[in-house]
Amino acid sequence: MSEILFISTVSRRLGLHPQTLRKYERLGLVRPDRTVGSMRLYSPAEIDRLRFIKRLVEERGINLAGVRHLLSIAESVERIRPLATGAALGRRGGRERLQRELDRLYDVVGLP
Repeated sequence: MSEILFISTVSRRLGLHPQTLRKYERLGLVRPDRTVGSMRLYSPAEIDRLRFIKRLVEERGINLAGVRHLLSIAESVERIRPLATGAALGRRGGRERLQRELDRLYDVVGLP
Protein backbone atom coordinates (compact mmCIF):
# COMPACT_ATOMS: atom_id res chain seq x y z
CA MET A 1 0.00 0.00 0.00
CA SER A 2 1.24 3.51 -0.81
CA GLU A 3 2.18 5.83 1.99
CA ILE A 4 -0.42 8.53 2.75
CA LEU A 5 0.81 11.42 4.88
CA PHE A 6 -0.76 14.19 6.97
CA ILE A 7 0.12 17.84 6.40
CA SER A 8 2.51 18.01 9.40
CA THR A 9 4.61 15.12 8.08
CA VAL A 10 4.64 16.47 4.52
CA SER A 11 5.60 19.90 5.85
CA ARG A 12 8.60 18.50 7.72
CA ARG A 13 9.63 16.14 4.94
CA LEU A 14 9.60 18.81 2.23
CA GLY A 15 10.69 21.77 4.33
CA LEU A 16 7.52 23.72 3.53
CA HIS A 17 5.45 25.52 6.14
CA PRO A 18 1.94 24.06 6.63
CA GLN A 19 0.49 27.46 5.66
CA THR A 20 2.35 27.19 2.35
CA LEU A 21 0.76 23.80 1.74
CA ARG A 22 -2.67 25.23 2.57
CA LYS A 23 -2.04 28.14 0.20
CA TYR A 24 -1.07 25.78 -2.61
CA GLU A 25 -4.31 23.90 -2.05
CA ARG A 26 -6.35 27.13 -2.01
CA LEU A 27 -4.76 28.09 -5.33
CA GLY A 28 -5.59 24.67 -6.79
CA LEU A 29 -1.96 23.63 -7.23
CA VAL A 30 -2.49 20.46 -5.17
CA ARG A 31 -5.62 18.53 -4.23
CA PRO A 32 -5.00 16.39 -1.17
CA ASP A 33 -7.71 13.98 -0.14
CA ARG A 34 -9.55 14.58 3.13
CA THR A 35 -10.44 12.36 6.04
CA VAL A 36 -13.97 12.30 7.44
CA GLY A 37 -12.73 14.92 9.94
CA SER A 38 -11.37 17.10 7.09
CA MET A 39 -7.68 16.37 7.74
CA ARG A 40 -5.56 16.60 4.61
CA LEU A 41 -4.04 13.37 3.29
CA TYR A 42 -1.20 13.62 0.78
CA SER A 43 -0.58 10.74 -1.62
CA PRO A 44 2.83 9.99 -3.14
CA ALA A 45 1.65 11.68 -6.36
CA GLU A 46 0.70 14.85 -4.46
CA ILE A 47 4.05 14.82 -2.66
CA ASP A 48 5.86 14.52 -6.00
CA ARG A 49 3.79 17.42 -7.30
CA LEU A 50 4.73 19.49 -4.23
CA ARG A 51 8.41 18.71 -4.80
CA PHE A 52 8.04 19.89 -8.40
CA ILE A 53 6.29 23.09 -7.29
CA LYS A 54 8.99 23.73 -4.68
CA ARG A 55 11.70 23.27 -7.31
CA LEU A 56 9.97 25.68 -9.72
CA VAL A 57 9.56 28.33 -7.01
CA GLU A 58 12.90 28.01 -5.22
CA GLU A 59 15.30 26.99 -7.97
CA ARG A 60 13.70 28.56 -11.02
CA GLY A 61 12.23 31.65 -9.34
CA ILE A 62 8.80 31.10 -10.89
CA ASN A 63 5.87 32.78 -9.16
CA LEU A 64 2.73 30.83 -8.27
CA ALA A 65 0.77 32.14 -11.27
CA GLY A 66 3.56 30.81 -13.48
CA VAL A 67 3.58 27.53 -11.59
CA ARG A 68 -0.16 27.15 -12.14
CA HIS A 69 0.33 27.81 -15.84
CA LEU A 70 3.19 25.30 -16.14
CA LEU A 71 1.22 22.63 -14.26
CA SER A 72 -1.68 23.12 -16.64
CA ILE A 73 0.65 22.69 -19.62
CA ALA A 74 2.21 19.59 -18.06
CA GLU A 75 -1.25 18.06 -17.50
CA SER A 76 -2.14 18.72 -21.16
CA VAL A 77 1.07 17.07 -22.32
CA GLU A 78 0.35 14.03 -20.14
CA ARG A 79 -3.09 13.69 -21.74
CA ILE A 80 -1.60 14.06 -25.23
CA ARG A 81 1.23 11.54 -24.86
CA PRO A 82 -0.87 8.38 -25.08
CA LEU A 83 -2.95 9.86 -27.91
CA ALA A 84 0.11 10.51 -30.07
CA THR A 85 1.08 6.85 -30.50
CA GLY A 86 0.49 5.13 -33.81
CA ALA A 87 -1.96 2.69 -32.24
CA ALA A 88 -4.02 5.46 -30.64
CA LEU A 89 -4.12 7.48 -33.85
CA GLY A 90 -5.34 4.41 -35.74
CA ARG A 91 -8.31 3.92 -33.41
CA ARG A 92 -11.66 5.39 -34.23
CA GLY A 93 -11.79 8.99 -33.07
CA GLY A 94 -8.10 8.95 -32.13
CA ARG A 95 -7.07 11.83 -34.37
CA GLU A 96 -10.05 13.90 -33.22
CA ARG A 97 -9.22 13.34 -29.53
CA LEU A 98 -5.61 14.30 -30.18
CA GLN A 99 -6.71 17.47 -32.00
CA ARG A 100 -9.03 18.42 -29.12
CA GLU A 101 -6.21 18.01 -26.61
CA LEU A 102 -3.83 20.00 -28.81
CA ASP A 103 -6.44 22.75 -29.10
CA ARG A 104 -6.72 22.78 -25.29
CA LEU A 105 -2.95 23.02 -24.98
CA TYR A 106 -2.81 25.88 -27.46
CA ASP A 107 -5.49 27.65 -25.45
CA VAL A 108 -3.56 27.19 -22.20
CA VAL A 109 -0.36 28.47 -23.78
CA GLY A 110 -2.19 31.31 -25.52
CA LEU A 111 -1.37 30.32 -29.08
CA PRO A 112 -3.78 31.03 -31.94
